[in-house]
Amino acid sequence: MAEGTKKNLQSSAIIAKLFGLTDRRVQQLAKEGIIPVEQRNPYKFDLLPTVQTYIKYLSDKVNGRETKTADTVKAESDKLRAEADLKQSKAKIAELQLKELEGQMHRSEDVEAMTNDLVYTVRSMIMALPGRLAMDVIQAGTAAEASAIIRTECNKILNELAGYKYNPEAYQRRVRDREGWREVLADEEADE
Repeated sequence: MAEGTKKNLQSSAIIAKLFGLTDRRVQQLAKEGIIPVEQRNPYKFDLLPTVQTYIKYLSDKVNGRETKTADTVKAESDKLRAEADLKQSKAKIAELQLKELEGQMHRSEDVEAMTNDLVYTVRSMIMALPGRLAMDVIQAGTAAEASAIIRTECNKILNELAGYKYNPEAYQRRVRDREGWREVLADEEADE
């Protein structure tokens, strides 16, 4: 070996004393790639390059030019990705809320409630039939007349149902009520 390439291998304990650190911190610096390690288990460091590298690391750190380790870069990358995902999710939620306000989309619970309202309306119409028809049917002279009276009332109910139309304002009222916007709108109108 040439004189200039001879290595002065020292343990992590010696390097720790030299730098004023703990043995564990020196090993951590080696794992992070901040100081060069020549041998692991037990840790051995070439004294001159280790001292030079550590001095450069401290100088860069003081001057704000600290080189980032792979772990730091990955952590920052993960944080940026998480922030981007969060912003994207918030934008998607805002888009869905806008579609809901514009009546282009409805929540399943609103559709269910509106459908239930329709079912209860149909149910009440059918349940009212016996009371509405009892006197007319009893006065009918024949079964055919009674059948015609019942059919006429059933057709009225079916025609009423056939006229049922989608009402976007009913959905908008439900959204405002659910979100508590009715009170806000009332307050704004009162202020004007």
